[in-house]
Amino acid sequence: MKTKVTIQEIADFTGVSKFAVSRALSGKSGVSPQTRDMILKAAGQLGYFKDQPGQAAGRNQQLQEPENRKWAGAVLVLFPNVRYQNRESLYWGPVFDGISTRLNQKGLDILTLTEPSNDHMFSLLNPQGILGIVTVGAVSTQNLMDIKKLNIPVVMVDHMDPAFQSDTVFTDNMHSMKQIMTKLISKGYKKYQFIGNIEDAQSFYERWIGFSSALADYKIEHRQLPSLISPEIENIHETLGKALAGNELPEVFVCANDITAMFAMEALGNQGIDVPGHVQVTGFDNTYDSLPIMATVNIDKELLGMRAVDQLLWRIVNPDSNYERLLIQADVIVRELNNAARDTDEP
Repeated sequence: MKTKVTIQEIADFTGVSKFAVSRALSGKSGVSPQTRDMILKAAGQLGYFKDQPGQAAGRNQQLQEPENRKWAGAVLVLFPNVRYQNRESLYWGPVFDGISTRLNQKGLDILTLTEPSNDHMFSLLNPQGILGIVTVGAVSTQNLMDIKKLNIPVVMVDHMDPAFQSDTVFTDNMHSMKQIMTKLISKGYKKYQFIGNIEDAQSFYERWIGFSSALADYKIEHRQLPSLISPEIENIHETLGKALAGNELPEVFVCANDITAMFAMEALGNQGIDVPGHVQVTGFDNTYDSLPIMATVNIDKELLGMRAVDQLLWRIVNPDSNYERLLIQADVIVRELNNAARDTDEP
């Protein structure tokens, strides 16, 4: 029989004291926010939160379908308070529209909340007046732990956290990126660099995995410049300029999303490097169709939001079933650009 993860095991794994682990897990003061998040994530990775009761159904449970149920009440939609991640975003705005549309179809009210900086904000919410919560994008571990205390169903869109167990809805990032890479490799390109902070979002990390695994599948040697996938890339103009100094220019810069691709092209232009004349650039999300990028991935953003609501309603009537991760396929778009960075033998 599996034994419960202990505080000592978490302390050994993280290299901090048992006191710090205990304070972090209980939500008490005495540790910094950064240390608390690190401890909570580590505890989740070790399975500490999975050991809590009431998170899995018995094998003989009868699952219920929510289609014929008449709904009444409100759903809270939580947005993170970060740059580029809001209702005005070309990516997140349509996701919110999908959430709003589906809730309206079900006759449910919608409440919106920007991720609070006040630790006590969620204590002001009345969980009896909220059917469930849909989080949109990255949410801090501390806020997720505060949400957990409300004991109501949660579905996260485009985010997951080892410290917080819930249903999630994602684009099939890894498969889509592997599709992009397969098309690029089929055109004869062999030298690549990935651009994007893979610590910034789970989706970015999965796109990086898809990128790396495609190169491994086709036995293409790859020497990634570490600064281009680290938090340093937030200052993309400076970081890319330093990375290019003394290093060979790749044939393709594969970017984590279209916004990254746009900033990368600006940085390359500052270095006198033309796109697509000297190098190719790809993106993801299909939010800037006017960019001269060779490939991107068109995500049905409204569908992400709608399916998140569907999953939330299913979870409400099946509270004890195992958590699920829903992956939605996307369409790879490859464009034919003039002044290609390399000549091919293709007709």
